[in-house]
Amino acid sequence: MKALRIYAGEKALRHLQADGLKPQDIHLIPAAAGGPKGLILHHLDRQLFGEWLPQGAHTVHLVGASIGAWRMATALMADPQRGFDLFAQGYIHQHYEPEPGRKLPSARKVSEGFAQALEGMFGPELPGMLAHPRYQLHVLTSRGRQILRRAGRVRTAVGMTGLALGNVLSRRSVGLFLERTVFSTPGPALPLSLRDQPTRHVPLTGENFREAVQASCTIPFWLEPVRDIPGAVPGAHWDGGLVDYHLHWPYASMPTGLVLYPHFQRQVIPGWLDKTLKWRHAATPALSNMILLAPNPDWVATLPGGKLPDRNDFTALSVNERIPRWTQAVARSEQMADEWRAWLDAGCPLDVVHPI
Repeated sequence: MKALRIYAGEKALRHLQADGLKPQDIHLIPAAAGGPKGLILHHLDRQLFGEWLPQGAHTVHLVGASIGAWRMATALMADPQRGFDLFAQGYIHQHYEPEPGRKLPSARKVSEGFAQALEGMFGPELPGMLAHPRYQLHVLTSRGRQILRRAGRVRTAVGMTGLALGNVLSRRSVGLFLERTVFSTPGPALPLSLRDQPTRHVPLTGENFREAVQASCTIPFWLEPVRDIPGAVPGAHWDGGLVDYHLHWPYASMPTGLVLYPHFQRQVIPGWLDKTLKWRHAATPALSNMILLAPNPDWVATLPGGKLPDRNDFTALSVNERIPRWTQAVARSEQMADEWRAWLDAGCPLDVVHPI
């Protein structure tokens, strides 16, 4: 059974028909929020950033929210293949013992452990990462506005409830509660304009890197929001996936190049609160220049538990059940990278490419 499915928008399909696909064709790579689901892309990440993309000599924009921000930051390491191995190992084996009298660890304890993990992984390499000669990293956070500007359990609960209710009526209402913040390494700006939500651009530096990446991964109530990130507007920053779950952006407006999207599903859902709003899951012309790589749903059904790793596993499974299950899923995901490599070597045949 094939593990990988390849999807393409109309413009991307025409490019494949005429020219196939070369590393220099790719100008932007998005990376979705989605927690442990991103582990299934481990071997694709290793192959893309360790072997295929280095064959080019051009600038590539890497944009990530939540686990996607962590993955794209890993791509900037001096040895990205080793970096992705460290990332997968650390993510799979993370475990936080609850404090006495609690069934689950507090948000503060998880936040402290996560900060230590980020520092241990990126700290020594950060100067070289920020000066990467080819990759521009863009880390997304969601800065609270109005009631969400300051943290507090009641304020967060009320604000998130208002956000969810408003989002059902209109995605534009997200901007009443949250502002997209894009932290970017020095170099060329994003090759597209973001006008769908309030957006602020902030330089990504050694002084705010860990805070920005941690904020991008800060799921409300599971971790504490990151407050007053250096260089950004003061306030509380949460998970970038709240505004940009799968980064359904106006990619077709890019002046040149294609978008390559290693993703854990076919649908590109705009915001985290749109997961249950099926009418927002459809493809749009904005994805015309995109090539999307995702696991075959039938193959996913053969994984341990019949699904991708997900955040519910932290509570539904014991540590001794979860770690082997996730480890096996990651090991089996090598088939996706092998099939991607074989497709490239075969000249990118169109008979296996599906419409987005």
